[in-house]
Amino acid sequence: MKERKRNRLKGYDYSSDYLYFVTSCVQDRVCCFGEIEIAESVGTGRNLSQRMILNELGAIAEKQWYWLSEQYPYVILHAFIVMPNHIHGIIEINRNIVGTGRVVGTGRDLSLQHDPSQQPKIKSLSELIGAYKTTVSKQIHLSGFLDFQWQRSFHEHIIRDEKSYETISNYIINNPNNWEQDNFHIL
Repeated sequence: MKERKRNRLKGYDYSSDYLYFVTSCVQDRVCCFGEIEIAESVGTGRNLSQRMILNELGAIAEKQWYWLSEQYPYVILHAFIVMPNHIHGIIEINRNIVGTGRVVGTGRDLSLQHDPSQQPKIKSLSELIGAYKTTVSKQIHLSGFLDFQWQRSFHEHIIRDEKSYETISNYIINNPNNWEQDNFHIL
């Protein structure tokens, strides 16, 4: 059996305080989260701008992204977009904000707010994205779309400097305007 390509840096601790750019695709790149709306300049036929219009499934994918920072007090979310068949986002793990009152924890995290000497176990990036994908899938299945599936794994990039952060943030924000040229765009 052929060995799978390694998705993560060998030996890197993905629960480290860092910013991470993540992309996750729907299985077979099925466009199920909504569509790109194109606004044209009147009379010119030129595109002015494009924006993502979320449907019910896309709204679930968006809502569950923001759930991550509600659920895990060490998560800060940055630029994010739901596209027709994938998501892009920047997620920050920052254990220094735990216990600052930034987020009211739930479940196991709630008990940790009463004892400042205890710190919650910081989930790795894979565990966080796994929680995201699992909750999105569960919500979508409960909505009646039983065939929905994510593609296995996800793409990540460790953001190491401000220039990279700005470039990636701009890429995410402008992704709907570049949909026609996007690698994930399927005709």
